[in-house]
Amino acid sequence: MSTITATDLRANFEEIKTLVLQGKAMEAFEKYYGENVTMQENENPATVGKAANRERELDFFSKVTEFRGAEVKAVAYGEDVIISEWFVDYTHAEWGKVTHDQVSVQRWKDGKVVHERFYYGA
Repeated sequence: MSTITATDLRANFEEIKTLVLQGKAMEAFEKYYGENVTMQENENPATVGKAANRERELDFFSKVTEFRGAEVKAVAYGEDVIISEWFVDYTHAEWGKVTHDQVSVQRWKDGKVVHERFYYGA
């Protein structure tokens, strides 16, 4: 059983949002993601484990050549779940200019993200 409260979920998300918008996404990752976290982009195969996801995230950020902005448009909180809608605008070395909305669904346990899936148009 999870010990995180709705208030804790909100506070945790607010800190994650602040760190991401300050360009400190990896700091948020290290603090709030569990050792066995599963992360998935759309229908792509999931990446399992903090070490593998750390490597994937670092690879992604190393290829962002220009960051123009991000914004949280909406957030919904449930029992151990946070759903957030983001607008992102950046240039990636392999994908070119990326400007889209995406939805993140995070499942939490004991104060850590244990599963996160991103949904966005290709």
